Amino acid sequence: MPVTAWRERGIGLPVVTTLANRAIGAPINIWNDHSDAMAVRDSGWIQLFAETNQEAADLHIQAFRLAEEISLPVMVCMDGFILTHAVEEVDTPTQEQVDAFLPRFVPRQVLDVDDPVSIGAMVGPEAFTEVRYLAHAKQLQAKERIPSIAEEFERVFGHRAGGLISEYRLENAETVVVAMGSVLGTIKDAVDEMALSGISIGVLGITTFRPFPLEEVFEWLAGVRRVVVIEKAFAVGMGGILATDVATALHKVQIDQYSVIAGLGGRPITKASIIEMLGKAISGGMKHLSFLDLDGDVVDREISRMRESRRSGPTAENVIRDTRNKTLIR
Repeated sequence: MPVTAWRERGIGLPVVTTLANRAIGAPINIWNDHSDAMAVRDSGWIQLFAETNQEAADLHIQAFRLAEEISLPVMVCMDGFILTHAVEEVDTPTQEQVDAFLPRFVPRQVLDVDDPVSIGAMVGPEAFTEVRYLAHAKQLQAKERIPSIAEEFERVFGHRAGGLISEYRLENAETVVVAMGSVLGTIKDAVDEMALSGISIGVLGITTFRPFPLEEVFEWLAGVRRVVVIEKAFAVGMGGILATDVATALHKVQIDQYSVIAGLGGRPITKASIIEMLGKAISGGMKHLSFLDLDGDVVDREISRMRESRRSGPTAENVIRDTRNKTLIR
């Protein structure tokens, strides 16, 4: 995927692909998280994240419009298994609606034997900076078009989908949870329950991750007391990836910010765990980087094992064995 991602971006192909988000190894894991998308987030592809299967269908239609207008590849990210293997009703548009929304495609680049071109040419130091800057400029051009494309989609199809961000209970919210993808549904359920207890809390969903909506995130979050970013991937040795982007958007203001890594490798993210975690954040009892439902006993045991012996064995196998033994003891 990474090599292909770089090539298609570099050539400027208007390709649309479905990324069924799954974990990347090692160790081997086929279940859902967002580490695959994060691995190619800086390759130049536009990345759109779907919350539901309905939105996934809608985003694909918008993705073709965007890819063809900007001449950039677009990645529609939908959570593996959670969305890709779910069965639910989707409002399927008519061919007439799609034709009205998507004009006839006239490619910017064509293969013509009478006018040959070189594709994938070597670019040296004298021009590489400019080429990469233009990739950035095209992303910013896409960011300008995404909201208007979403507005036109709503006019043609009769419902809202896409755009840069989505807002839920944000008016006068003191605490805001930021996330991407299908976990937004569980987060909204948790926020609804907390709101019944008088807690002022809302949700900001990131639909367009690349290009990242810096200004829009700042506009909605600059006045809140705390921000909790829940994400299904992280940079090893650093922390949350989405949280870092959110922190960049908010660098001019002083806000309590928390990064929560959750759902790695397909681990369930439950409403109860979210409510408990958000309660800690609101009370000030949470670290700025935490891992939801992390089994600290298993982790501590492996760390001790590694300290005691240089031949402690492969970590993944040790953790699997310890986890199984712990389950048997219970």
